[in-house]
Amino acid sequence: MKKVISTTNAPAAIGPYSQANLANGVLYISGQIPVDPSTGKLVEGIVKETHQVMKNLEAILTEAGMTFKNVVKATIFLKNMDDFAVMNDIYASYLDAESYPARETVQVSCLPKNVDIEISMIAHQD
Repeated sequence: MKKVISTTNAPAAIGPYSQANLANGVLYISGQIPVDPSTGKLVEGIVKETHQVMKNLEAILTEAGMTFKNVVKATIFLKNMDDFAVMNDIYASYLDAESYPARETVQVSCLPKNVDIEISMIAHQD
């Protein structure tokens, strides 16, 4: 059975999708972009953008009763691969080194609202 996960502590979906779906103990989180849910505005610059995306993901995980330790897979989309090192350091700061998820990072030509980063995740309940 599927349960839709939604929180006001992360940006509302801006299209025909859910923030996340929980099915059979697996949480599928939609790609998050750097929108500050308290203002509805985009933050700018790869440092602020990466922090905001991770905070948005954390809010959705929290709503589902999980943490970053539950994440088994992440997909990162960057507009510019030159931002990889900065993004990677910030991304790692939110995670436990003992439970890093599998991941891929790809450069894309454009992202929603022309942001620099988008991250989606899959987590599993223990």
